[in-house]
Amino acid sequence: MSTRAGGSRQRRSFYIGPYGYGIPCTVNQRKDASMTAFEFQVVNDEKTGIYEAILGDTEIAGLPYNLVDDDRLVLLATSVFPKFRKQGIATELIRRVFDDVRAQGKTVTIMCPIVRTFIERNPQYADLIDPKHPGVIRGSHGS
Repeated sequence: MSTRAGGSRQRRSFYIGPYGYGIPCTVNQRKDASMTAFEFQVVNDEKTGIYEAILGDTEIAGLPYNLVDDDRLVLLATSVFPKFRKQGIATELIRRVFDDVRAQGKTVTIMCPIVRTFIERNPQYADLIDPKHPGVIRGSHGS
């Protein structure tokens, strides 16, 4: 994860506002000039296989994945830079990833215990788990 310079990668982006709503936007678009740390964009970099949480030009969190058979994502490991931890960024990133997966009609295999914990706490996303390939069965908090 790193600071972003202008790139030409194919990316799908969502502005995450203060109420957690994802609004499609371009990578550099802002709702207004007074964005806070909680108002980040989620970008799906399909070329490298990572959903990135972007604040300004800086990647603050990421969730890498592998695409299997064009209809299933294997979610690997959620990471948030230390200075952005404990602010709900991982939770919101995971929520936006699942919303995007649902919109694409895909399923997921979960290899990340943090993502599994999210599912345990947000069962409305459980239908996105591939029944043949669910991945890890327990979350990171022993739930």
